[in-house]
Amino acid sequence: MLTFAPLDGAVAVAATIVEAFASAVTPIAGTAATAAAVVLFTIVVRLLITPLTWAQVRGERRRAELAPQIRQLQQRYGKDRARLQQELVTLHREAGASPIAGCLPGLLQVPFFVVMYHLFTTVGPIGGTSGLLDGRLVGVPLGHHVADGLGGAAGPLFGVLLVLLTALAWWTSRRMRRDAAAAAPAAAPDGTELPGAAVLARLLPLLPYGTVLAALVLPLAAVLYLVTTTGWTALERAVLRRPRPLA
Repeated sequence: MLTFAPLDGAVAVAATIVEAFASAVTPIAGTAATAAAVVLFTIVVRLLITPLTWAQVRGERRRAELAPQIRQLQQRYGKDRARLQQELVTLHREAGASPIAGCLPGLLQVPFFVVMYHLFTTVGPIGGTSGLLDGRLVGVPLGHHVADGLGGAAGPLFGVLLVLLTALAWWTSRRMRRDAAAAAPAAAPDGTELPGAAVLARLLPLLPYGTVLAALVLPLAAVLYLVTTTGWTALERAVLRRPRPLA
């Protein structure tokens, strides 16, 4: 099997962390210690990127505050694309609103998810994962996939996790639609209208349901990671993005 040294090193580090967590919670969690360790590992990952999440929220609020000014500029300079571009770039620069800041927390989770996937699908010496693959949750191996069968406890367990992911996806999608409705007309920071912006606005709220589809092909450990990180995101959205009281 082909290997990639940086990924193998990251998997080894993650395996060590998860094993340490599992050892620490074994007296409490028993046979579910490794599953509990996956949840703890996910929480640690999310805590590490909390500063970026705060930056994302601040950026979103700045862009929301700029929405009326953006509309005014588009109405004033709609026929002068060069001037509109210049005015919008200046507006975003002065406000310190970066459109890419909101993508960073999500993008930084991708390497952790890739590591988690390999951690529970690679059998062999890489990362020492063989012991982790023996971990179970209510008797279901953490390396178990839906395609491996839903007999015994696997059916109810995956059913509960899929219901949770679907509920979280529905809630997130609803919030995304509400936020999109309150946003300014789709325009890039350089003033150009984004091609297919209307189609994109309809497709983006569907993205949260990708976690449900992913859960159908991922091992149980990765599904636990998805449920935990998606739940954390929903909690952050409810707490950090709640409407602020009027002054």
